[in-house]
Amino acid sequence: MQLKFYKYQGTGNDFVMIDNRQNFFPKNDTKLIERLCNRRFGIGADGLILLENDISTDLSADEIDFRMVYYNSDGNESSMCGNGGRCLVAFAKSLNVIDNDATFIATDGLHHATIDKSGIVSLQMKDVDEVKVDSEYVFLNTGSPHHVTLVNDLEHYNVKENGAEIRYSYLYGKAGSNVNFVNQISENHFRLRTYERGVEDETLSCGTGATATAIAMNIIGKTKSNSIDIEVEGGKLKVIFEKTDKGFENVFLIGPATFVFEGEIEL
Repeated sequence: MQLKFYKYQGTGNDFVMIDNRQNFFPKNDTKLIERLCNRRFGIGADGLILLENDISTDLSADEIDFRMVYYNSDGNESSMCGNGGRCLVAFAKSLNVIDNDATFIATDGLHHATIDKSGIVSLQMKDVDEVKVDSEYVFLNTGSPHHVTLVNDLEHYNVKENGAEIRYSYLYGKAGSNVNFVNQISENHFRLRTYERGVEDETLSCGTGATATAIAMNIIGKTKSNSIDIEVEGGKLKVIFEKTDKGFENVFLIGPATFVFEGEIEL
């Protein structure tokens, strides 16, 4: 069987995209997904995303454009991926599933997004109403769980080793957490490097991590801005939000989503 696939990346966070509206893809084949994401024996990606029709929501079909199903590169279905969501919006536009506006369902609920002519996608993330602040870190869930901590000399920091230690620590148990290491550049500008669970390594970018970092830096008073620039290894993202008595609402992750190539692979 020949599998048609598409490759997209958002600030270096790369994904295999598959149009699964006909429900042909073997979703329970963990080994297959892992092989497709393998950078030496497969296509190579941080994750694999299926674009599907939504048939399980209470909302009418006219209100939902598609469903996002996301797998980490280890082959396991995972929580929300912000950069993946942005890339899926660009993919949906290329398939003429949407025009410039999208409403879709992901594992953490409903998302709205827009894409402009230059490929910049603005994706609404989930509201955040619970944040744990410790003397050494901040923990919050932005669709995926994130540990955020400030470090010195981020350029030379061992993200993989230190990230794995925190990810597998007693703090987060078997489920683990993504881990973000942050350095402040200016009042509303931060540099970020992220260790992602499921990938079990540093990735060039993490959308939910950038979102978590922006909110965390506001919470601990490192910035008063509600429009924050996040510099990741693979480029630049922007996070905007509204801070209310209930927490953080109208949270948007903004950045490029780029088509890389397409092809077919034998299953």
